[in-house]
Amino acid sequence: MPVQLSRRARKVTPFLAMEVMERAKALEAKGRHIVYLCVGEPDFPTPSPVIEAAVRALRSGETSYTHSLGRIDLREEIAAFYRRRYGVDIGPGQIIVSSGTSPLMLLLFAALLNPGDEIVLPDPSYACYPNSIRFVGGRTRFLRTREEDGFQPRPSEVGALISPRVRGVLVNSPSNPAGSVLPPSWLKELASLPVPLISDEIYHGLTYEGEERSALEFSSNVFVLGGFSKAYAMTGWRLGYLIAPPSEIRTLQSMHQNFLISANNFVQSAGIAALRECDGEVARMREAYDRRRRHIVTRLRDLGLGVGKIPAGAFYVLADARHIRSDSRSLAMEILEATGVAITPGIDFGEGAEGYLRFSYANSLENIDRAMDLLGTFFREQRWL
Repeated sequence: MPVQLSRRARKVTPFLAMEVMERAKALEAKGRHIVYLCVGEPDFPTPSPVIEAAVRALRSGETSYTHSLGRIDLREEIAAFYRRRYGVDIGPGQIIVSSGTSPLMLLLFAALLNPGDEIVLPDPSYACYPNSIRFVGGRTRFLRTREEDGFQPRPSEVGALISPRVRGVLVNSPSNPAGSVLPPSWLKELASLPVPLISDEIYHGLTYEGEERSALEFSSNVFVLGGFSKAYAMTGWRLGYLIAPPSEIRTLQSMHQNFLISANNFVQSAGIAALRECDGEVARMREAYDRRRRHIVTRLRDLGLGVGKIPAGAFYVLADARHIRSDSRSLAMEILEATGVAITPGIDFGEGAEGYLRFSYANSLENIDRAMDLLGTFFREQRWL
């Protein structure tokens, strides 16, 4: 008898950025040269103080379970970071450290949502949000956003969607896929709505224009997701955290104890080193991303792709290719097969990005230029340019 998987599991849709990358890896294994502009994977090595801290921790036997909220010294360091950077006071008891922000996102949605409850979500937005919400029985209440706003949600339009079934509003600034930053006045308004604001701040530290503000500056009744993957080039280390109102921590902790137990002990030591010793490395990486950001926008526009609002943070550009084809998935796969340039179809991020292509500039200027040259040749052959 065949295994009958749950309807909940079967409804999880593929993560297209990973699908593109996996096809690219298969082509690479056959000898093709691939330029990866599809995933948000920093091309910089993890800073040496982080690696050295992890090695010391392993050698000293830091391989046991930790407190389910995370090591107290790491949580105190995160709290100190928020005091320095944003001028907000949070206690270490408000912080849960886990193996990346993705499992914490799932825990948070499970805590907030009864079956049929809703999260207001900008369209387009990060591809994994809707699957996480639906997996725990919730529903996505999409708000179509505008390119001139960097695809960020206008507070007045979010407020109009609030209903008794809405249990939270999710924002991401700097954002994936558009690299836009919420204006502080908008963030303040969103934090004042009568439902919790969930602020995904994983790309903090990678802002090039304007102020980088945390939702915690405007309200204590918010949930903030943060981590080490992007700014510290620590994607594979899997280390993230959730900051929550004190009244909600105990429930979230019980869930974490049962489902995830604790983040790796020695990786938490590495996180402490990142916060204490790596400001200079982060600044250097940010400067490099900034140069790439301005360069890739120019090159994309030269290819005839539309870039309306220049990204101000993260390391993504969402480029309009609707004049070529409305089906972004088939276009991205055709480009990969023909040129070896791996990019993410806009439909991965919602109907609002269909016909767009997302380019990651978490790659060298040399590789970006190689990709743009290959695309230019292909576009001319296809008479798209």
